[in-house]
Amino acid sequence: MQWLALSTFAWTLQRSTCRRQAAALGWWFATVWLSATFWWLYVAMHTYAGLHGLLAAVAVVALAGALSVYYAVVCGLYWRLSRTAPLVSSLAFAALWTLAEMARGIWLTGFGWGAIGYAHIDGPLAWYIPWVGAYGVAALAAWSAMSLALLGRGRWRHAVAVAAVWGAPLVLPSHVNDWSTPAGSLSVTLLQGNIPQDEKFEAGSGVPLALQWYEAQLQANRSELVVAPETAVPVLPQQLPTGYWEALQSRFFHSKQAALIGIPLGSYAEGYTNSVLGLRGGLADTWRYDKHHLVPFGEFIPPLFKWFTALMNIPLGDFNRGGLGQPSFAVAGQRVAPNICYEDLFGEELATRFWDSASAPTLFANVSNIGWFGDTVAIDQHLHISRMRALEFQRPFVRATNTGATVILDHHAHVTASLPRHTRGVLEGRVEGRTGMTPFAWWASRVGLWPLWLWGLLVWVWAARQARQPRQDAGPP
Repeated sequence: MQWLALSTFAWTLQRSTCRRQAAALGWWFATVWLSATFWWLYVAMHTYAGLHGLLAAVAVVALAGALSVYYAVVCGLYWRLSRTAPLVSSLAFAALWTLAEMARGIWLTGFGWGAIGYAHIDGPLAWYIPWVGAYGVAALAAWSAMSLALLGRGRWRHAVAVAAVWGAPLVLPSHVNDWSTPAGSLSVTLLQGNIPQDEKFEAGSGVPLALQWYEAQLQANRSELVVAPETAVPVLPQQLPTGYWEALQSRFFHSKQAALIGIPLGSYAEGYTNSVLGLRGGLADTWRYDKHHLVPFGEFIPPLFKWFTALMNIPLGDFNRGGLGQPSFAVAGQRVAPNICYEDLFGEELATRFWDSASAPTLFANVSNIGWFGDTVAIDQHLHISRMRALEFQRPFVRATNTGATVILDHHAHVTASLPRHTRGVLEGRVEGRTGMTPFAWWASRVGLWPLWLWGLLVWVWAARQARQPRQDAGPP
């Protein structure tokens, strides 16, 4: 569906009569697409933060419209290139569209939610994910879409090329694309408290409920690793009941089990962090991970927008940022790399952990609370994001969330165990750690996304040079 939708847009874009019309088409297409992708932000702003419904709806569309400027710019740039030979035209569209996707996902902290590459996790293009990552697959999808739109020019070689790209993974042996090997297994317990979001930070309701339920499950755990979600402990350590944290420390220090627990840390003087603490026998100090990639408005307020957040009732404000590529948590022979909430949206940042293969993670653990968005498609989309990262690195993922999706993913991004969403429950299972390095993990850990940036810019320059040359055998318009 993604391919056909973008092909339809590409066909329309080819028939633009001027640069301004092409840019306007790109803006409208992207605004509708993105509004339909993250409309659930309305739930967070209106239902839970108390923003007036009309203002919340306007804010969602305004965000989509602002992010769509990237696509408007590249569609305007593409208009002049659309009259080139079909090969040049399709590659130019793919390059420019990929540049827009990366700009949206990286610049100004980035919000690449709903990027087109995620639509291909279960399709033939998924074969290429360990090689080129989500943005590389986006380039293949965009090239395929424009190639389909250009078939009317009578150049059927494009159809053969697209068929080869999509068909090759169906006939190649599966072991050709195996880049990781087993590294032992780990028994895990994942906790899903389902604490109502409108009560989660209330001292008289959600806080005591969360403290009581999570403490009971942590004390009763018998797996090698138990994982509690983001802000499972919803108050600062100094605000906990006397002896609460000390009892948990004692429980795990004197056992063979380990725990990862989401909790806010800090003080007014030092600043606050959205963190995960690790407890394990033999640790002299509590292991700690601080969230690196913060959520705009939820965890930090962008300049000039304090007036907007003042209209909402959100209990968490500006947070401090943790370092990039923090060490993994060692437990039972595995190296567990936590990430918090939508940090798993940024594969290029997770890739920094693979610089040294000897210390690279054997599995990832995502702790989240997307209860802010109710029972919406946001849960499915976030699960899809974790599945993309599992394919990029060929590493399993365990996801412990407040309301869902709490699941265990293997290194092929298959869900091997899950809890029903919006229920309170405990998920137990085993996960197989993996070692080895995919091509994407290797190059992204060393140079980030620069190969894709350079490819996109070079193709754009090459296409622009071709556009200045007289066309020979241009074919039907």
